[in-house]
Amino acid sequence: MKKSLWTFGTREVVFAAIGAALYGVLSYATNLLQIPGAGNVSLRPAVAIPMFFGVAFGPIVGFLSGAIGNILSDLLSGYGFWPWWDLGNGLMALVPGLIYLSIKDFRSWGDLLKAEGMVVLGVALGMGVASLSEIWVSGIDLATAISLNFVPAFITNVINGLILVPILMVAYSAIVARSGR
Repeated sequence: MKKSLWTFGTREVVFAAIGAALYGVLSYATNLLQIPGAGNVSLRPAVAIPMFFGVAFGPIVGFLSGAIGNILSDLLSGYGFWPWWDLGNGLMALVPGLIYLSIKDFRSWGDLLKAEGMVVLGVALGMGVASLSEIWVSGIDLATAISLNFVPAFITNVINGLILVPILMVAYSAIVARSGR
C-alpha cells in the first residue's frame, strides 16, 4: 500500500534498478539517432520509462531511474559522464513522481491527464537545468543553450513522454489487474 511520497526501502531500490537498467539499455539503442543541429541531443523514446516509474513508484524511484539510467546509457554509448544531464534526467522523472500518491486508476482520464501535465513540467525543469548548466560548464551563451540544447531536448522528450507514459500506465494497470492486486 502507498504510504509516503518519500519512502525509500527495498521495494523502491528494486524498482529504481529495473527502471535505470531499462532506460539505460533502451536509450543506448537509440543514441545513434542524433537530432541534426542539436548539441548531443538524441531521440530517446525510452525517456518515458523513468517518468512512468516516477508516476507508478514515487519520485525517488523516478529520479534514480532517470539519473542512473542516463549514466548507463551515456557510458555504454561512449559519451562519458555528464552529471548535469544526469541530474536533469533525474529531475525529469522526479516531477511526475510527485503525483504518485494521487494516482488511483492508471486508466482514468483524470489520472492520465495529471500524469501528462507532470511530464511537461518534469521535462521543462529537467532539461532546463541540464541545458542552462552548459552555460558555465561549456562556456556557451544563453541563446545557444536554449536553441542548441533545451529546445530540441524539450520537444523530443515531451513528445515521447506524452505519447508513451499513458501507454505504459494503461499497460501497467492491465498487468496489475491480471495479477489480482
